[in-house]
Amino acid sequence: MQHVHILGVCGTFMGGVAAIAREAGFRVTGSDRNIYPPMSEQLARLGVELIEGYEAAQLTPAPDMVVVGNVMTRGMQVIEELLNRRIPYMSGPEWLATTVLRDRLVIGVSGTHGKTTTTSLVAWILEYAGRNAGFLIGGVPADFEFSARLGKDPVFVIEADEYDTAFFDKRAKFLLYRPQTLIINNLEFDHADIYPDLAAITRQFHQLVRAIPGNGTLIVPGKDANVDALLKLGCWTPLQRFASSSGTVAEWTAIEDPPGTLCIQHQGAEVGRCDWQLSGSHNAENALAALLAAVSVGVAPAVAIEAIARFGGVRRRLQRLGTFNGVQLFDDFAHHPTAIRRTLEAIRGRADVRRVIAVFEPRSNSMKLGVYQDTLAAALSAADLAWILRPAGLRWDLDAEFRDAPQVRVCADTAAIVRELVAAGQPGDAVVVMSNGDFQGIHGQLATALGATE
Repeated sequence: MQHVHILGVCGTFMGGVAAIAREAGFRVTGSDRNIYPPMSEQLARLGVELIEGYEAAQLTPAPDMVVVGNVMTRGMQVIEELLNRRIPYMSGPEWLATTVLRDRLVIGVSGTHGKTTTTSLVAWILEYAGRNAGFLIGGVPADFEFSARLGKDPVFVIEADEYDTAFFDKRAKFLLYRPQTLIINNLEFDHADIYPDLAAITRQFHQLVRAIPGNGTLIVPGKDANVDALLKLGCWTPLQRFASSSGTVAEWTAIEDPPGTLCIQHQGAEVGRCDWQLSGSHNAENALAALLAAVSVGVAPAVAIEAIARFGGVRRRLQRLGTFNGVQLFDDFAHHPTAIRRTLEAIRGRADVRRVIAVFEPRSNSMKLGVYQDTLAAALSAADLAWILRPAGLRWDLDAEFRDAPQVRVCADTAAIVRELVAAGQPGDAVVVMSNGDFQGIHGQLATALGATE
Protein backbone atom coordinates (compact mmCIF):
# COMPACT_ATOMS: atom_id res chain seq x y z
CA MET A 1 0.00 0.00 0.00
CA GLN A 2 1.46 3.33 -1.07
CA HIS A 3 1.99 5.90 1.68
CA VAL A 4 0.79 9.49 1.06
CA HIS A 5 1.74 12.14 3.62
CA ILE A 6 -0.22 15.42 3.52
CA LEU A 7 1.17 18.72 4.81
CA GLY A 8 -1.56 21.08 6.04
CA VAL A 9 -4.04 18.22 6.30
CA CYS A 10 -6.60 19.98 8.52
CA GLY A 11 -7.50 22.61 5.94
CA THR A 12 -10.83 21.99 4.26
CA PHE A 13 -9.34 21.27 0.85
CA MET A 14 -6.43 19.16 2.05
CA GLY A 15 -8.68 17.27 4.45
CA GLY A 16 -10.84 16.46 1.43
CA VAL A 17 -7.78 15.22 -0.44
CA ALA A 18 -6.97 12.98 2.55
CA ALA A 19 -10.49 11.54 2.56
CA ILE A 20 -10.34 10.77 -1.15
CA ALA A 21 -6.85 9.24 -0.86
CA ARG A 22 -8.06 6.90 1.89
CA GLU A 23 -11.07 5.86 -0.16
CA ALA A 24 -8.74 5.22 -3.12
CA GLY A 25 -6.77 2.74 -1.02
CA PHE A 26 -3.69 4.74 0.04
CA ARG A 27 -2.19 4.73 3.51
CA VAL A 28 -2.60 8.35 4.55
CA THR A 29 -0.85 10.36 7.24
CA GLY A 30 -0.88 14.10 7.67
CA SER A 31 0.41 16.98 9.72
CA ASP A 32 -0.81 20.43 10.64
CA ARG A 33 0.07 23.19 13.06
CA ASN A 34 -3.45 23.28 14.44
CA ILE A 35 -5.24 19.96 14.78
CA TYR A 36 -8.80 20.54 15.98
CA PRO A 37 -12.40 19.38 15.43
CA PRO A 38 -14.38 18.90 13.31
CA MET A 39 -11.71 18.11 10.69
CA SER A 40 -9.49 16.17 13.12
CA GLU A 41 -12.45 13.98 14.10
CA GLN A 42 -13.41 13.40 10.46
CA LEU A 43 -9.86 12.38 9.55
CA ALA A 44 -9.55 10.11 12.58
CA ARG A 45 -12.76 8.28 11.56
CA LEU A 46 -11.21 7.76 8.14
CA GLY A 47 -8.07 6.21 9.63
CA VAL A 48 -5.73 9.14 8.87
CA GLU A 49 -2.81 9.32 11.33
CA LEU A 50 -2.31 12.94 12.43
CA ILE A 51 0.96 14.60 13.51
CA GLU A 52 0.98 18.02 15.16
CA GLY A 53 3.59 20.45 13.83
CA TYR A 54 5.97 20.49 10.88
CA GLU A 55 9.16 18.94 12.24
CA ALA A 56 11.49 17.13 9.85
CA ALA A 57 11.22 13.80 11.71
CA GLN A 58 7.75 13.12 10.25
CA LEU A 59 9.41 12.30 6.90
CA THR A 60 11.35 9.36 8.37
CA PRO A 61 10.78 6.83 6.98
CA ALA A 62 10.12 8.62 3.71
CA PRO A 63 6.56 8.44 2.32
CA ASP A 64 6.01 7.43 -1.29
CA MET A 65 4.51 10.87 -1.95
CA VAL A 66 4.22 14.11 0.00
CA VAL A 67 1.23 16.31 -0.85
CA VAL A 68 1.99 19.93 -0.03
CA GLY A 69 -0.71 22.38 1.03
CA ASN A 70 -0.53 26.05 0.05
CA VAL A 71 0.05 27.12 3.67
CA MET A 72 3.55 25.65 3.50
CA THR A 73 6.53 27.94 2.90
CA ARG A 74 10.29 27.73 2.49
CA GLY A 75 12.09 27.70 5.81
CA MET A 76 9.76 25.23 7.50
CA GLN A 77 11.68 22.23 8.82
CA VAL A 78 9.58 19.71 6.95
CA ILE A 79 9.86 21.59 3.65
CA GLU A 80 13.63 21.90 3.85
CA GLU A 81 13.89 18.19 4.72
CA LEU A 82 11.59 17.33 1.82
CA LEU A 83 13.68 19.25 -0.68
CA ASN A 84 17.08 18.23 0.67
CA ARG A 85 16.24 14.53 0.58
CA ARG A 86 14.51 14.78 -2.80
CA ILE A 87 11.41 13.00 -1.59
CA PRO A 88 8.67 12.98 -4.29
CA TYR A 89 6.13 15.75 -3.77
CA MET A 90 3.31 17.59 -5.49
CA SER A 91 0.59 20.05 -4.61
CA GLY A 92 -2.88 19.02 -3.49
CA PRO A 93 -4.54 20.14 -6.75
CA GLU A 94 -1.88 18.34 -8.82
CA TRP A 95 -2.31 15.12 -6.85
CA LEU A 96 -6.06 15.33 -7.28
CA ALA A 97 -5.77 16.11 -10.99
CA THR A 98 -3.33 13.29 -11.80
CA THR A 99 -4.67 10.62 -9.44
CA VAL A 100 -8.44 11.19 -9.52
CA LEU A 101 -9.68 13.71 -12.09
CA ARG A 102 -7.76 12.54 -15.14
CA ASP A 103 -10.40 9.94 -16.05
CA ARG A 104 -13.48 11.73 -14.66
CA LEU A 105 -16.04 14.12 -16.11
CA VAL A 106 -15.36 17.19 -13.97
CA ILE A 107 -17.90 19.82 -12.94
CA GLY A 108 -16.03 22.85 -11.60
CA VAL A 109 -17.71 25.53 -9.50
CA SER A 110 -15.85 28.84 -9.52
CA GLY A 111 -16.47 32.50 -8.75
CA THR A 112 -15.86 34.99 -5.96
CA HIS A 113 -18.97 34.11 -3.96
CA GLY A 114 -21.26 31.11 -3.53
CA LYS A 115 -18.86 28.33 -4.49
CA THR A 116 -19.40 26.13 -1.45
CA THR A 117 -23.20 26.31 -1.49
CA THR A 118 -23.33 25.73 -5.24
CA THR A 119 -20.89 22.81 -5.14
CA SER A 120 -22.91 21.23 -2.33
CA LEU A 121 -26.10 21.71 -4.35
CA VAL A 122 -24.62 20.06 -7.45
CA ALA A 123 -23.36 17.10 -5.41
CA TRP A 124 -26.72 16.74 -3.66
CA ILE A 125 -28.75 16.92 -6.90
CA LEU A 126 -26.61 14.14 -8.37
CA GLU A 127 -27.00 12.10 -5.17
CA TYR A 128 -30.77 12.56 -5.23
CA ALA A 129 -30.78 11.47 -8.88
CA GLY A 130 -29.10 8.19 -7.87
CA ARG A 131 -25.63 9.13 -9.10
CA ASN A 132 -22.77 8.24 -6.75
CA ALA A 133 -20.66 11.17 -7.94
CA GLY A 134 -17.31 12.10 -6.45
CA PHE A 135 -16.98 15.52 -4.88
CA LEU A 136 -14.72 17.85 -2.94
CA ILE A 137 -16.53 20.68 -1.17
CA GLY A 138 -14.89 23.58 0.67
CA GLY A 139 -17.30 23.37 3.58
CA VAL A 140 -19.44 20.97 5.59
CA PRO A 141 -22.63 20.02 3.69
CA ALA A 142 -25.56 18.86 5.80
CA ASP A 143 -26.54 16.14 3.32
CA PHE A 144 -23.27 14.18 3.41
CA GLU A 145 -21.21 12.62 6.19
CA PHE A 146 -17.95 14.01 4.77
CA SER A 147 -16.98 17.01 2.65
CA ALA A 148 -15.27 14.82 0.02
CA ARG A 149 -15.53 11.36 -1.51
CA LEU A 150 -14.12 9.46 -4.46
CA GLY A 151 -17.47 8.23 -5.75
CA LYS A 152 -18.19 5.62 -8.42
CA ASP A 153 -19.97 7.74 -11.02
CA PRO A 154 -17.91 9.17 -13.91
CA VAL A 155 -18.81 12.68 -12.68
CA PHE A 156 -16.68 14.50 -10.10
CA VAL A 157 -17.82 17.85 -8.64
CA ILE A 158 -15.16 20.18 -7.28
CA GLU A 159 -15.12 23.60 -5.69
CA ALA A 160 -12.71 25.37 -8.02
CA ASP A 161 -11.14 28.37 -6.34
CA GLU A 162 -8.58 30.79 -7.72
CA TYR A 163 -6.14 30.71 -4.80
CA ASP A 164 -2.55 29.89 -5.70
CA THR A 165 -1.54 26.23 -5.69
CA ALA A 166 1.65 25.92 -3.59
CA PHE A 167 4.89 27.71 -2.77
CA PHE A 168 6.44 26.07 -5.86
CA ASP A 169 3.43 26.58 -8.16
CA LYS A 170 1.77 29.99 -8.23
CA ARG A 171 -0.97 29.06 -10.72
CA ALA A 172 -4.58 29.30 -9.59
CA LYS A 173 -5.66 25.91 -8.25
CA PHE A 174 -8.59 25.59 -10.63
CA LEU A 175 -6.30 25.52 -13.68
CA LEU A 176 -5.30 21.96 -12.83
CA TYR A 177 -8.83 20.52 -12.78
CA ARG A 178 -9.72 20.71 -16.52
CA PRO A 179 -13.53 20.74 -16.06
CA GLN A 180 -15.98 19.67 -18.76
CA THR A 181 -18.72 21.78 -17.16
CA LEU A 182 -17.77 25.05 -15.47
CA ILE A 183 -19.89 27.38 -13.35
CA ILE A 184 -18.67 30.96 -12.91
CA ASN A 185 -21.02 32.36 -10.27
CA ASN A 186 -19.62 35.89 -10.32
CA LEU A 187 -16.31 37.71 -10.53
CA GLU A 188 -14.93 40.43 -8.24
CA PHE A 189 -11.58 41.45 -6.81
CA ASP A 190 -10.50 39.36 -3.83
CA HIS A 191 -7.39 37.69 -2.39
CA ALA A 192 -5.34 40.87 -2.36
CA ASP A 193 -2.50 38.90 -0.78
CA ILE A 194 -2.23 36.87 -4.02
CA TYR A 195 -3.41 39.16 -6.83
CA PRO A 196 -2.62 42.85 -7.36
CA ASP A 197 -5.91 43.69 -9.07
CA LEU A 198 -9.04 42.37 -10.78
CA ALA A 199 -7.23 42.17 -14.12
CA ALA A 200 -4.80 39.60 -12.69
CA ILE A 201 -7.68 37.46 -11.42
CA THR A 202 -9.48 37.80 -14.75
CA ARG A 203 -6.40 36.48 -16.57
CA GLN A 204 -6.48 33.36 -14.37
CA PHE A 205 -10.16 32.84 -15.06
CA HIS A 206 -9.62 33.25 -18.78
CA GLN A 207 -6.91 30.60 -18.74
CA LEU A 208 -9.53 28.34 -17.19
CA VAL A 209 -12.14 29.26 -19.82
CA ARG A 210 -9.61 28.53 -22.57
CA ALA A 211 -9.45 24.89 -21.42
CA ILE A 212 -13.20 24.16 -21.40
CA PRO A 213 -13.91 21.91 -24.40
CA GLY A 214 -16.22 22.93 -27.20
CA ASN A 215 -18.60 20.09 -26.31
CA GLY A 216 -18.64 21.17 -22.66
CA THR A 217 -20.88 23.66 -20.86
CA LEU A 218 -20.08 27.09 -19.43
CA ILE A 219 -22.67 28.36 -16.94
CA VAL A 220 -22.55 32.10 -16.24
CA PRO A 221 -24.75 34.86 -14.78
CA GLY A 222 -27.02 36.80 -17.07
CA LYS A 223 -25.87 40.08 -15.57
CA ASP A 224 -22.29 40.46 -14.36
CA ALA A 225 -20.11 43.08 -16.02
CA ASN A 226 -16.85 41.45 -14.95
CA VAL A 227 -17.88 38.02 -16.27
CA ASP A 228 -19.01 39.64 -19.53
CA ALA A 229 -15.61 41.32 -19.86
CA LEU A 230 -13.95 37.96 -19.21
CA LEU A 231 -15.96 36.25 -21.96
CA LYS A 232 -15.09 38.99 -24.45
CA LEU A 233 -11.47 37.87 -24.17
CA GLY A 234 -12.56 34.67 -25.92
CA CYS A 235 -15.01 31.85 -25.35
CA TRP A 236 -15.23 28.59 -27.29
CA THR A 237 -17.86 26.76 -25.22
CA PRO A 238 -21.69 26.95 -25.36
CA LEU A 239 -23.11 29.23 -22.68
CA GLN A 240 -25.98 28.69 -20.27
CA ARG A 241 -26.99 31.95 -18.55
CA PHE A 242 -28.87 32.18 -15.25
CA ALA A 243 -30.46 34.98 -13.25
CA SER A 244 -32.68 35.61 -10.24
CA SER A 245 -34.74 38.29 -11.96
CA SER A 246 -36.23 38.98 -15.35
CA GLY A 247 -34.92 41.63 -17.70
CA THR A 248 -31.52 40.04 -18.35
CA VAL A 249 -30.15 38.04 -21.27
CA ALA A 250 -30.50 34.88 -19.19
CA GLU A 251 -32.66 32.11 -20.62
CA TRP A 252 -33.03 30.54 -17.17
CA THR A 253 -34.39 32.35 -14.12
CA ALA A 254 -35.01 31.32 -10.51
CA ILE A 255 -37.27 33.64 -8.54
CA GLU A 256 -38.53 33.44 -4.97
CA ASP A 257 -42.26 33.90 -5.44
CA PRO A 258 -43.44 34.06 -2.68
CA PRO A 259 -40.51 33.97 -0.19
CA GLY A 260 -39.81 30.35 0.70
CA THR A 261 -40.90 29.13 -2.73
CA LEU A 262 -38.49 28.92 -5.67
CA CYS A 263 -39.90 29.18 -9.18
CA ILE A 264 -37.67 27.95 -12.05
CA GLN A 265 -38.37 29.36 -15.51
CA HIS A 266 -36.91 28.74 -18.96
CA GLN A 267 -37.47 31.45 -21.55
CA GLY A 268 -40.28 32.84 -19.39
CA ALA A 269 -42.15 29.55 -19.05
CA GLU A 270 -42.33 27.85 -15.66
CA VAL A 271 -40.41 24.57 -15.52
CA GLY A 272 -41.23 23.82 -11.90
CA ARG A 273 -41.35 25.24 -8.39
CA CYS A 274 -40.58 24.03 -4.91
CA ASP A 275 -40.54 25.07 -1.28
CA TRP A 276 -36.97 25.27 -0.05
CA GLN A 277 -34.92 26.01 3.07
CA LEU A 278 -32.62 28.69 1.64
CA SER A 279 -33.42 32.34 0.99
CA GLY A 280 -32.16 35.30 -0.96
CA SER A 281 -31.55 36.06 -4.62
CA HIS A 282 -27.93 34.92 -4.40
CA ASN A 283 -29.02 31.47 -3.24
CA ALA A 284 -31.65 31.36 -5.98
CA GLU A 285 -28.82 31.91 -8.47
CA ASN A 286 -26.67 29.28 -6.76
CA ALA A 287 -29.51 26.76 -7.01
CA LEU A 288 -30.17 27.50 -10.66
CA ALA A 289 -26.50 27.26 -11.61
CA ALA A 290 -26.35 23.89 -9.81
CA LEU A 291 -29.45 22.72 -11.65
CA LEU A 292 -27.93 23.62 -15.02
CA ALA A 293 -24.69 21.81 -14.14
CA ALA A 294 -26.62 18.68 -13.18
CA VAL A 295 -28.68 18.89 -16.37
CA SER A 296 -25.43 19.08 -18.38
CA VAL A 297 -24.58 15.54 -17.20
CA GLY A 298 -28.00 14.04 -17.79
CA VAL A 299 -30.20 14.88 -14.78
CA ALA A 300 -33.78 15.86 -15.64
CA PRO A 301 -34.75 19.42 -14.54
CA ALA A 302 -37.78 18.08 -12.63
CA VAL A 303 -35.55 15.75 -10.60
CA ALA A 304 -33.11 18.59 -9.90
CA ILE A 305 -35.96 20.79 -8.61
CA GLU A 306 -37.12 18.01 -6.28
CA ALA A 307 -33.55 17.74 -4.96
CA ILE A 308 -33.32 21.50 -4.34
CA ALA A 309 -36.46 21.27 -2.19
CA ARG A 310 -34.72 18.68 0.00
CA PHE A 311 -31.31 20.38 0.19
CA GLY A 312 -30.15 20.63 3.80
CA GLY A 313 -27.75 23.54 3.37
CA VAL A 314 -24.12 24.02 4.37
CA ARG A 315 -22.59 24.72 7.74
CA ARG A 316 -21.69 28.42 8.15
CA ARG A 317 -23.61 29.48 5.03
CA LEU A 318 -26.52 31.41 6.55
CA GLN A 319 -26.79 28.62 9.10
CA ARG A 320 -29.49 29.16 11.71
CA LEU A 321 -28.07 28.39 15.16
CA GLY A 322 -31.30 28.84 17.10
CA THR A 323 -33.63 31.37 18.71
CA PHE A 324 -32.59 32.90 22.01
CA ASN A 325 -35.22 34.92 23.92
CA GLY A 326 -36.91 35.75 20.66
CA VAL A 327 -33.67 36.65 18.83
CA GLN A 328 -32.64 34.44 15.92
CA LEU A 329 -28.90 33.78 15.57
CA PHE A 330 -27.28 32.98 12.22
CA ASP A 331 -23.73 32.08 11.24
CA ASP A 332 -22.33 32.99 7.83
CA PHE A 333 -18.96 32.87 6.07
CA ALA A 334 -19.43 36.24 4.33
CA HIS A 335 -16.24 38.34 4.30
CA HIS A 336 -16.50 40.30 1.03
CA PRO A 337 -18.76 43.40 0.85
CA THR A 338 -20.93 41.90 -1.88
CA ALA A 339 -21.43 38.68 0.09
CA ILE A 340 -22.13 40.69 3.25
CA ARG A 341 -24.80 42.75 1.51
CA ARG A 342 -26.45 39.71 -0.12
CA THR A 343 -26.50 37.81 3.17
CA LEU A 344 -28.13 40.70 5.01
CA GLU A 345 -30.68 41.23 2.23
CA ALA A 346 -31.55 37.53 2.32
CA ILE A 347 -32.22 37.73 6.07
CA ARG A 348 -34.32 40.87 5.64
CA GLY A 349 -36.49 39.03 3.13
CA ARG A 350 -37.61 36.53 5.79
CA ALA A 351 -41.15 37.03 7.05
CA ASP A 352 -40.17 36.28 10.66
CA VAL A 353 -37.51 39.01 10.94
CA ARG A 354 -38.24 42.52 12.34
CA ARG A 355 -34.70 43.97 12.49
CA VAL A 356 -31.42 42.77 10.97
CA ILE A 357 -28.32 43.01 13.17
CA ALA A 358 -24.87 42.39 11.67
CA VAL A 359 -21.81 41.26 13.63
CA PHE A 360 -18.71 41.32 11.45
CA GLU A 361 -15.06 40.32 11.83
CA PRO A 362 -12.83 41.93 9.13
CA ARG A 363 -10.43 39.01 9.11
CA SER A 364 -9.47 38.34 5.48
CA ASN A 365 -6.17 39.59 4.09
CA SER A 366 -8.01 41.72 1.54
CA MET A 367 -10.10 43.34 4.28
CA LYS A 368 -7.08 44.02 6.51
CA LEU A 369 -5.17 45.57 3.61
CA GLY A 370 -7.98 48.08 3.06
CA VAL A 371 -9.14 46.81 -0.33
CA TYR A 372 -12.78 47.14 0.76
CA GLN A 373 -12.41 50.24 2.90
CA ASP A 374 -14.67 52.26 0.60
CA THR A 375 -17.37 49.61 0.15
CA LEU A 376 -17.80 48.00 3.56
CA ALA A 377 -20.03 50.77 4.93
CA ALA A 378 -22.46 50.45 2.01
CA ALA A 379 -22.62 46.69 2.50
CA LEU A 380 -23.38 47.01 6.22
CA SER A 381 -26.06 49.62 5.54
CA ALA A 382 -28.33 46.68 4.72
CA ALA A 383 -28.47 46.06 8.50
CA ASP A 384 -30.42 48.08 11.04
CA LEU A 385 -27.56 47.79 13.55
CA ALA A 386 -24.01 46.52 13.16
CA TRP A 387 -21.04 45.68 15.37
CA ILE A 388 -17.51 45.28 14.01
CA LEU A 389 -14.57 43.73 15.80
CA ARG A 390 -11.38 45.79 15.43
CA PRO A 391 -8.78 43.14 14.50
CA ALA A 392 -5.03 43.18 14.94
CA GLY A 393 -3.04 44.03 11.83
CA LEU A 394 -5.65 46.29 10.24
CA ARG A 395 -3.96 48.76 7.87
CA TRP A 396 -6.75 51.36 7.75
CA ASP A 397 -8.68 53.41 10.26
CA LEU A 398 -11.86 51.46 10.92
CA ASP A 399 -13.07 53.89 13.58
CA ALA A 400 -12.70 56.90 11.28
CA GLU A 401 -14.56 55.15 8.48
CA PHE A 402 -17.65 54.61 10.67
CA ARG A 403 -17.43 57.74 12.84
CA ASP A 404 -20.52 59.22 11.17
CA ALA A 405 -22.51 55.96 11.15
CA PRO A 406 -24.44 55.88 14.46
CA GLN A 407 -25.92 52.45 13.70
CA VAL A 408 -22.42 50.90 13.53
CA ARG A 409 -20.26 50.22 16.60
CA VAL A 410 -16.56 49.30 16.41
CA CYS A 411 -15.37 47.27 19.40
CA ALA A 412 -11.95 46.12 20.55
CA ASP A 413 -13.10 42.72 21.81
CA THR A 414 -15.94 40.24 21.54
CA ALA A 415 -16.99 40.76 25.16
CA ALA A 416 -17.96 44.36 24.37
CA ILE A 417 -19.90 43.29 21.28
CA VAL A 418 -21.82 40.65 23.25
CA ARG A 419 -22.58 43.05 26.10
CA GLU A 420 -23.85 45.84 23.86
CA LEU A 421 -25.78 43.59 21.49
CA VAL A 422 -27.59 41.78 24.29
CA ALA A 423 -28.64 45.14 25.73
CA ALA A 424 -29.94 46.31 22.34
CA GLY A 425 -31.52 43.06 21.11
CA GLN A 426 -35.28 42.65 20.93
CA PRO A 427 -37.63 39.79 20.09
CA GLY A 428 -37.99 39.53 16.32
CA ASP A 429 -34.37 40.53 15.66
CA ALA A 430 -32.08 38.40 13.51
CA VAL A 431 -28.38 38.53 14.42
CA VAL A 432 -26.05 37.51 11.59
CA VAL A 433 -22.47 36.73 12.61
CA MET A 434 -20.15 37.02 9.59
CA SER A 435 -16.52 35.90 9.46
CA ASN A 436 -14.25 33.54 7.51
CA GLY A 437 -12.73 32.42 10.85
CA ASP A 438 -13.97 31.30 14.25
CA PHE A 439 -14.55 34.91 15.45
CA GLN A 440 -13.13 34.01 18.88
CA GLY A 441 -16.15 31.83 19.63
CA ILE A 442 -18.59 34.74 19.64
CA HIS A 443 -21.45 32.53 18.44
CA GLY A 444 -21.46 30.58 21.69
CA GLN A 445 -20.95 33.74 23.74
CA LEU A 446 -24.02 35.33 22.15
CA ALA A 447 -26.14 32.23 22.58
CA THR A 448 -25.23 31.99 26.26
CA ALA A 449 -25.74 35.68 26.94
CA LEU A 450 -29.07 35.88 25.18
CA GLY A 451 -30.32 32.72 26.92
CA ALA A 452 -31.54 29.73 24.94
CA THR A 453 -35.26 29.27 24.57
CA GLU A 454 -35.21 26.54 21.92
